Amino acid sequence: MFERCLYFNLNTLTREVNRLWEDAFRKVGLSPSHAYLMRAVFNAPGITQKNLADELKLSPSTVTRFIDILAARGFLERKHTGEDARESAIYPGKESKKIKNELEHIAKGLSKQVRAIINEVDVGDLVVRLREAKAALQQAKNHAKP
Repeated sequence: MFERCLYFNLNTLTREVNRLWEDAFRKVGLSPSHAYLMRAVFNAPGITQKNLADELKLSPSTVTRFIDILAARGFLERKHTGEDARESAIYPGKESKKIKNELEHIAKGLSKQVRAIINEVDVGDLVVRLREAKAALQQAKNHAKP
């Protein structure tokens, strides 16, 4: 009945992918969203909250909430930039050193697992097509605004 429905099939795929990622990152006590935020901070220590939100395609308030949770656990540290009292630079915290390598290992393992199941070329093509579709939908939405 829904075999040609973008919404239905994309959400079905999303649920399957979420299950894999949640199971994998549970080993280090993080949700996939928290793990990806940590990986972004490891990749760019001192990144601002605004840039993290842009990188992760999340709202600033969601990123703030994630940072609060991870900072309370010692995984992240905030340092005010001095430019704007509301803006902070985010750095890995003391506890983050314990999970940095494991996060990268899990992410690489997930990528390898999915590429083995689906096919490396198909996964790459799917990611490109999803990004193109998202950009097209955003562009159409932006042009529709009065």
